[in-house]
Amino acid sequence: MHDIRSIREKPADFDAGLARRGLEPMAGDLVALDEKRRALIHEIQLGQARRNEASKAIGAAKAQKDEATAASLMAEVATLKERLPALEIDEKTLGDDLTARLAAIPNLPLADVPVGGGEDDNALMHERGARTEFSFDAKEHDSIGPALGLDFETGALLAGSRFTFLRGSAAKLHRALGQFMLDTLTREHGFEECVVPLMVRDEVMFGTGQLPKFAEDSFQTTDGRWLIPTSEVSLTNAIREQILPEHALPLRFTALTPCFRSEAGSAGRDTRGYIRQHQFEKVEMVSIVTPETSDEEHERMTACAEDILTKLDLPFRRMKLCTGDMGFSAARTYDLEVWLPGQARYREISSVSTCTDFQARRMNARYRPEGEKNTRFVHTLNGSGLAVGRTLVAVVENYQQEDGSVAVPEVLQPYLRGLNRLEPAASS
Repeated sequence: MHDIRSIREKPADFDAGLARRGLEPMAGDLVALDEKRRALIHEIQLGQARRNEASKAIGAAKAQKDEATAASLMAEVATLKERLPALEIDEKTLGDDLTARLAAIPNLPLADVPVGGGEDDNALMHERGARTEFSFDAKEHDSIGPALGLDFETGALLAGSRFTFLRGSAAKLHRALGQFMLDTLTREHGFEECVVPLMVRDEVMFGTGQLPKFAEDSFQTTDGRWLIPTSEVSLTNAIREQILPEHALPLRFTALTPCFRSEAGSAGRDTRGYIRQHQFEKVEMVSIVTPETSDEEHERMTACAEDILTKLDLPFRRMKLCTGDMGFSAARTYDLEVWLPGQARYREISSVSTCTDFQARRMNARYRPEGEKNTRFVHTLNGSGLAVGRTLVAVVENYQQEDGSVAVPEVLQPYLRGLNRLEPAASS
């Protein structure tokens, strides 16, 4: 959410930020709408003051038996009482319109974000790990996975396309990955583990930017709640409508939850396999910090996600997303892309974003600096640590063996009682 006062004070800067997002100037229209609203507020305040003043004067006029003045004042008060509610309705309409327009505008990119129209314009930051090579032709996970328990047919039978039923080795590997990620983030990186609601109210989805613009991307229940597209929604809103003491920051939360996405607009993309699902599990990281530390926290969170990939010995690269590829609430985003030898390409496995105070304004989440009376908006950050299903895909493809088995990364073996290899089920 944007601050209309800031737009009013620096309209050129606001429009320049929009231009980097590929959007037309809006500051002029927004400021003009705000001026109309403010003019109405001023008129209402003057009217209320005059109504109160005239009401008091009526008694004084009657006390002096000045009936003509009293009658004139009474007529004026009656007119004001009739006019003020109409002005208040007009002011509320303008205010609601302004809020709706501001709520539909994405966050402005930070100065270091490259300008571009899509993923081809993203900037490579670094690569880690050598791309996996084999003495045989590498297979994609949807060829290897069914013998390990990635049951695409049963998932589709039960729920339709983009659902998968995991069983046996695949289910155990999935569980091990999620637990390993949580343990790494909580034991080594200071995140607090949380269990959160999977269904939330409208205002919670609004707070992190999913509503109103992206309603079609999520699933809604019959009673009006929303299934979370990521636990970022629940974790970030845990501090909504609060004023935190500065000494309580930073707050770092993590959760492993199912996530639900309609995948609207993704028809024809990743229809095979386990990459793009309507239901999937993800370990989320959320940080709540002061503005002065948010850049440092962004680097820290991204390094936490990279640490998990490094421990799994998966080759990956970090990309800085361009302005045309960033999400709605993000001011800067780093994508981590893991190498999939079966596809012979990098695929996103984590997206880590700083949202500056954009979400905090929508949630009215503040903190009070030490020794100060005034409050400031917190900065919020979120990222995957990691998407469990995509990590499973990466492990299957990078650790595949020629006989169809999959070696288990060393760090996962304790979670699988020392098992070091997943064997394919015998074909019937």
